[in-house]
Amino acid sequence: MNVSEYVWKRLQAWGLHRVYGYPGDGAGGLDVALEHDPGMEMIQVRHEEMAAFMACAHAKFTGRIGLCYATSGPGAVHLLNGLYDARMDHVPVVAIVGQTMRGALGSAFQQEVDLVALFRDVASDFVAQATVPSQVRHLIDRAVRIAHDRRTVTCVVLPNDLQRMPCEEPPMAHGSTHTGVGLPLDAAVPPAEELQHAAEVLNEGRRVAILAGAGALGAADELIDVADTLQACCAKALLGKAVLPDDLPWVTGTIGLLGTRPSWDLMQECDTLLMVGSSFPYTEFLPPPGRARGVQIDRDGGALSLRYPMEVGLRGDAARTLRALRPLLRPRPPDAWRARMEQRVVDWWAQAGRAAMQPARPLNPQRVFHELSVRVPGDAILTADAGTVANWYAQQVRMRRGMMGSLSGTLASMGSATPYAIAAKMAYPHRPVIALIGDGAMQMNGLNEMITIARYWRQWADPRLVVMVLNNGDLAQVTWEERIRMGEARTPSTQHVPDMPYHRYAELLGLQGLYVDDPDRVGAAWWDAALAAPMPVILECRTDPDVAPLPPHFTQEQVRHFAVAAVRDPQRGPVLRNTFRQLMARLLGRR
Repeated sequence: MNVSEYVWKRLQAWGLHRVYGYPGDGAGGLDVALEHDPGMEMIQVRHEEMAAFMACAHAKFTGRIGLCYATSGPGAVHLLNGLYDARMDHVPVVAIVGQTMRGALGSAFQQEVDLVALFRDVASDFVAQATVPSQVRHLIDRAVRIAHDRRTVTCVVLPNDLQRMPCEEPPMAHGSTHTGVGLPLDAAVPPAEELQHAAEVLNEGRRVAILAGAGALGAADELIDVADTLQACCAKALLGKAVLPDDLPWVTGTIGLLGTRPSWDLMQECDTLLMVGSSFPYTEFLPPPGRARGVQIDRDGGALSLRYPMEVGLRGDAARTLRALRPLLRPRPPDAWRARMEQRVVDWWAQAGRAAMQPARPLNPQRVFHELSVRVPGDAILTADAGTVANWYAQQVRMRRGMMGSLSGTLASMGSATPYAIAAKMAYPHRPVIALIGDGAMQMNGLNEMITIARYWRQWADPRLVVMVLNNGDLAQVTWEERIRMGEARTPSTQHVPDMPYHRYAELLGLQGLYVDDPDRVGAAWWDAALAAPMPVILECRTDPDVAPLPPHFTQEQVRHFAVAAVRDPQRGPVLRNTFRQLMARLLGRR
């Protein structure tokens, strides 16, 4: 057995059986070994960045370690964006990277890049380059164990000539180390005295708000139990959108710029904040410091009190910690505050529905998401891209129990929805998957990964994978950010996106293409066509770029910037008309 063959076998011993990657001579030994190893499934992507995105999504959707590999030089460089996505969203990914031959290192050889230095930031917890075969065992073991335990990115660099050398076990000699396979247990439950302190803070609260993030995935029952005990209401960070179903009356929806008005009200009116598994970054949407007492649960001790000055920080797994905390909480009878918040939630979803039904030219993008929300299968997995797509996903799609959803959260990278969808489909081939993407991100890399979908879709038990493209000819999120934050009008030279028939591209690949520009046909396009198709689909929706992604709360500065921008904007007529309609949909709902 050579080193490359050993690498794949050792990774399988850790439970890793799927790798996303792209070949190259710097990883030639790894390529050949993969071909002859039936225990490791290799998914060939169109670009190494997509391999890293898929490994990240695999970790997000399965809760297990994602695995990717690339060749030396440019292949390794291409991995970085997807790896940063994993690092910043705290999911475990291992990257295996080829390198030029050892004897050439330091000679400015072709494709020679100092890969340890390159990966030192994104894989700061562990990155190492092998120099002898006997070293490979402990490098693989440490990379997997550290990625899992610290929920981060790790990297092992393997020089090309080393990959084909005979494998060697480390000798029984001074200077050698002998590692073993075995993942550590999840984070332990905090000590009893800390749990008691947290319970005292929560029991004294009269208006308890919960903020749940991705770290609370899998803790739905425990969150519901605690919320009902305290008569609390719960907002969700965007990465935690699937933590709780939106049909629970006290779930206020997402929080932040992409959030809901009830979530804003919840944070402004609460006297106690329980944050579970979230490092939500926008502190202006949290209670002002000093107004609310705080308790935080997170498996990462470094995340405690990072966003809000917490009175009690509990380091531990969300579900286990909530279960241990629950018997210490005093049940509270139903109260008027929770009832008022529940009514605001009802009003919000009614407002969102009215906003989606406002006319636009030709389609209101919110309607595309609203019509999906009422038709999406209960076991669907949703992936969303960066841009206005993320706004509509956050504000219009109501998650139900059993659904899954994710996106590039902290990094907020364009072009992630399609590789995320592929990874979801590879992990759950029996479930429908829906990717929500804008035309800018689709042109950036989504089109290429449709080729990957065309290659692999026949092996899925359920062939349904819908890639919905908002074709509005504009990088609309940036356009609106510059209007609201800078007071600048739309700049066509930077914001215009070339038009192309995305649905026809699907047909070119042997997939199904659908096109809709009639509001009354959107629902049927989802249910009767896209979600009923016997193969993957591109659903192209021709939407209006001048529908504002309104935040739940406006500052005076934002209003002033919008007014200044609107006067000079080449699209000021549609912008003002659509914004007025959106505001009226909200105001009528509040009245």
